[in-house]
Amino acid sequence: MSEYRPTLPPERIEELRSWHEDASAELHARGDVDVEYMGLRLHVPAMVFGPTPTSEMLGEEVRRHVQPGHRVLDMGCGAGANALLAAQITDQVVAVDLNPHAVVATAANAAVNGLAGRVECRESDVFSAVEGDFDVIVIDPPFRWFAARDVLELAFADENYATLGRFMAEVGDRLRPGGVVLLFFGSTGDVAHLDALIAAAALSSETIAERTISARGREATYVVRRLTR
Repeated sequence: MSEYRPTLPPERIEELRSWHEDASAELHARGDVDVEYMGLRLHVPAMVFGPTPTSEMLGEEVRRHVQPGHRVLDMGCGAGANALLAAQITDQVVAVDLNPHAVVATAANAAVNGLAGRVECRESDVFSAVEGDFDVIVIDPPFRWFAARDVLELAFADENYATLGRFMAEVGDRLRPGGVVLLFFGSTGDVAHLDALIAAAALSSETIAERTISARGREATYVVRRLTR
């Protein structure tokens, strides 16, 4: 894989780096929290990334696309929000994360919400511990390409987009006929690079949800993409 080169102008990169530092400091100061999310009760430990104000965009698409009998993969499950939304519909859900605290949190949240028998939780580096193919694959990847300094930052920092690159290179072979990837991304990441990865993987991309909000004095746009082979 070729070396990543940002497509954003230098001033935007510095702005995003400052954003990243502020967000990381806020999250590290947060501690454990309990949240209500789309009817779910979620415990989010200090070292796990939980739902954000825009997370429901992806959650609604999970509910819209998952059907009974579907096999679903939540890639980078965090506290388990999308895995549990899928498990309310189908009993074949696999939830994986590189962060071991996230895997434990997802399993615990599945139990609290009465879904323990419907979600299989594993620690996995992308597809390293994932078997088989899926009808729906859900991913809310890190938007920034900076180096993660601990397991919490793995949720929002992916050095040189190496993990996203591996996911895109492999995901097509993990889709069943008619299968879809539901991918969440924002303009606080390198959207042009994401587009290049999608094109290199020979995947079709359609924006199925979009929201623009004011953040840190400027607009940020968040989208859900539906990817297909």
